[in-house]
Amino acid sequence: MAHPSPTPRAERLAAELRTAVSGLVRASRPHDRLAPIPATVLDLLDRQGPMTTAELAASRGVRHQTMAATVKELTETGHLTAGPHPDDARKKVLTLTAQGRNAIEADRRQRVGLLARALTTSLDESEQLLLARALPLLDRIAAELGATDDAEDAGDATGPVGAGRAGDRGPISGAW
Repeated sequence: MAHPSPTPRAERLAAELRTAVSGLVRASRPHDRLAPIPATVLDLLDRQGPMTTAELAASRGVRHQTMAATVKELTETGHLTAGPHPDDARKKVLTLTAQGRNAIEADRRQRVGLLARALTTSLDESEQLLLARALPLLDRIAAELGATDDAEDAGDATGPVGAGRAGDRGPISGAW
């Protein structure tokens, strides 16, 4: 199904939205406890459950070797455990440990606190209500982007189906 062409107004709004979201992510990054890539892996495992290294790599759109290095680091630091795959003895299933879950939850709490302080300091009550009303709109935009990625992935024979879906990739950075 063909999508309508964006209007100049929609393109300007999209550019401003991209800039605002990118600025929000960049401004919060220095306060993160976990590095972005390990945080994303922990977040994926927390939200989607145990996975193999190959599944993690596909969900992030990275090479297996790249993900294996991150998995090794997270396993060595006690954030993950690797157990036998129920259907294939050659594979290992990665699971969050209590330490890994605590680390990702601490990162989330810190980010929520940081955002709450910024909202309280920079927005008055009516602006906070306006932002609250806009959040479902952002969710609809994200859902549309995910649906568009799903449709494109279904017809793409060059990579794994679903490897590029926004819903599967998790946060851009960290554990948003």
